Amino acid sequence: MSPLHNWGYQLRELRNARGLSLRELSKRARIDHSHLGRFERAERPADRTQALLLDDALDAGGMLFRLWERIGDERGHVANPPVHVAKSSVDLALGLPDQATSDGEGISVPCRLHDGSVVWVALDRRALLRTGVGLGAVAAVGAGSPTAVADTGSVPGLVRKARAASAYGSTPVEHLRRTRRLLIDNDNLLGPRHALQPVRDHIQVIQELRREAKGSDRRDLMELQTQYGEFLSWLYQDLGNPKAASYWLDRAMQWSQTVGDTDLSTYVMARKAQLAGDTADLVDVVDLAEAAQRMARPRSRLAAVARTYEAYGHALRGDAAESERAIDDVRNALEGTVSDPTPWGVWLNASYVEIHRAQGLEALGKHAQAADGFATAIRVMPEGYHRDRGVYMARQAVALAGARVPEQAATIGMHALMVAEDTGSARITSELARLDEALVPWQRVQEVGEFRAAFDSILVHETETDLT
Repeated sequence: MSPLHNWGYQLRELRNARGLSLRELSKRARIDHSHLGRFERAERPADRTQALLLDDALDAGGMLFRLWERIGDERGHVANPPVHVAKSSVDLALGLPDQATSDGEGISVPCRLHDGSVVWVALDRRALLRTGVGLGAVAAVGAGSPTAVADTGSVPGLVRKARAASAYGSTPVEHLRRTRRLLIDNDNLLGPRHALQPVRDHIQVIQELRREAKGSDRRDLMELQTQYGEFLSWLYQDLGNPKAASYWLDRAMQWSQTVGDTDLSTYVMARKAQLAGDTADLVDVVDLAEAAQRMARPRSRLAAVARTYEAYGHALRGDAAESERAIDDVRNALEGTVSDPTPWGVWLNASYVEIHRAQGLEALGKHAQAADGFATAIRVMPEGYHRDRGVYMARQAVALAGARVPEQAATIGMHALMVAEDTGSARITSELARLDEALVPWQRVQEVGEFRAAFDSILVHETETDLT
């Protein structure tokens, strides 16, 4: 589904969820009802003003407008648009969704348009190199970027290392399990860009080893392949590439069914619900979360994880009561999940639940409560979640802007920006783009001006020639 069709679909779903006819919404938003029908059928795009009016009329808390911005992303996806690259922090701008597998394919970067908005624009690597941004940019788009595992460019070399594990008193499966744990730690600290290619390579390694494996070894390798596939989906999700993330989750689900591990399949299903929440899919986020709960063992940790994602789905749909009820259920279940033996969802704790509650409050337009919730959760986060802390700080800053506390919002946004530069996380950058827009009314405030200037320095910019 294209961004334009998705926006029309979500507009209709929101309207129906609010119990409004086209004519009733027309009166609220002061937009002709015939135009609204064309918007819903994706026959024509709304303009910026209309998208803002509809978001407000439907109490969407900014969600509908953010989906509208992705329509601009689609229009901006051209092979070689005329842009200039900011002089500083270029690694952030160029280190975002690295979907390319060859020099001629594109990556997406955040771009400032003439009207001040920020969209994601596809550029190919050759075009980036022609801008003269230097070795840092080459590393950022994946050619020579640092990785956590030596010799990751050679899959045969990695296969030989796995097979040689017996020389160290280990097995190929144990070697690959340890490697995955190291890659996860690397992602938590440095962000997804550094782990992406090693994870892709190790999926190929596992597939090669499975050719000759038998019995339990073959099953263990398929289980590992599923785990690596789910992890690769997560990396793409953090890089702002939901299509690739969805693709690898689908692969992981297929592989998990082959393994026959119900907990693993349940976890992948819950992750699909999480991804739907990240993309503001008003329908699938709840349905997928409920499906994961049906698959989960009763009163298990995975059931609580799925219920957490369901809570956010209800908030996206504007159902505050159902959202709070789901969060309360998870809070009550937390103590019982401590003894759950499954390795999946071990990060579910009070802080994680509070983060999702705050995220739901922000979607419901309860900005001050959301900001307080984010602050509380961030304070008790465990060590080692550097990138996720940046995501939550950026969301806290957006909530503070919504609560009309611009100085504090800008200050926290600046901290989140530093994490974004360190990790290349598109999830952080997307939230900071929302913050940048929310702070426009206070752009003369010193802290706000400093944040917006710093954020602007990491973007590419539209030239006089249109990106169409």
